[in-house]
Amino acid sequence: MEEKYLVRISEKISCSFKQVTNVYTLHLEGCTIPFIARYRKEATGNLDEVKINDVIEQVTYFQDLIKRKETIIKTIEGLAKMSPELKRKIDDNYDAVELEDIYLPYKPKRKTRAVAAIEKGLQPLATIIMEQGSQEPEAEAGAFVNEEVKDTKEALQGARDIIAEWISENEQSRHAIRQLFSEQARLYSRVVTSKKEGEEAQKYRDYFEFNGLLKNCPSHRILAIRRGEKEGFLLMDINVDKQAGIEELEHIFVKSSNSNGAEVKKAIDDTFDRLLKPAIENEFRVLSKTGADDDAISVFAQNLRQLLLSAPLGSKKVLAL
Repeated sequence: MEEKYLVRISEKISCSFKQVTNVYTLHLEGCTIPFIARYRKEATGNLDEVKINDVIEQVTYFQDLIKRKETIIKTIEGLAKMSPELKRKIDDNYDAVELEDIYLPYKPKRKTRAVAAIEKGLQPLATIIMEQGSQEPEAEAGAFVNEEVKDTKEALQGARDIIAEWISENEQSRHAIRQLFSEQARLYSRVVTSKKEGEEAQKYRDYFEFNGLLKNCPSHRILAIRRGEKEGFLLMDINVDKQAGIEELEHIFVKSSNSNGAEVKKAIDDTFDRLLKPAIENEFRVLSKTGADDDAISVFAQNLRQLLLSAPLGSKKVLAL
């Protein structure tokens, strides 16, 4: 592993570079966490099992990231779209989510509405609209009517489909909506009406009509709602205010108040509902589940530690031989 990743790990978990390097080396040699913690204190600077595990988890994370980078670079080079700037951007990335955002415009796609529109030759029209110049979009769309595009209405719809995908794949727009979810996302749950009166459903009664700020929801509540959803008693949703999301995207992409700007606004409305919001919601479903699991494991570990450290027979004296 390159030194820059080890430096990143040391910064992230507040350990010295030497400690991280030594733990990494011992891990490569096949040493277990308990062995490193007990018998290699001089190499780790007395790191405990928790810190050593943190180092190894970060090492695993960056090893997976490196492999993913190699795959992405190979794919983009195969498309002949790699540039020195893009290569540097990928090399300098340390976050798996941001890496996928960089890769998204180059990722092999299934047959989407945008792909179908591009195949019909509507990409130049999408470019004209996106530039938001003085041309009238309907007049420009007339030039693209042919055997595959029956009228200007279909041409404009195809152009908006392409623009919607461009916006959805844009790093800045994904970051803006992700930030909105991070700050304002609300967790909703409601009962499946047909199962509301069932005896098994009653254990989820507190979540039949629930609405709360996601970042403030305790882990046990998130896990309970997800369990209710898995068992088929609850419906769960993570949502943000649509208007706030639309305004964020319009601030980035709408540069004119003319007819072309109006077409871009229509594409923004479409991409938020159909592409961006579902994608970011799925991310936060996974993140909230992972965070809740970590919290639950931490609480369990603390409780178990107290149990194991308590006197086995209370105040009675124990003689050990």
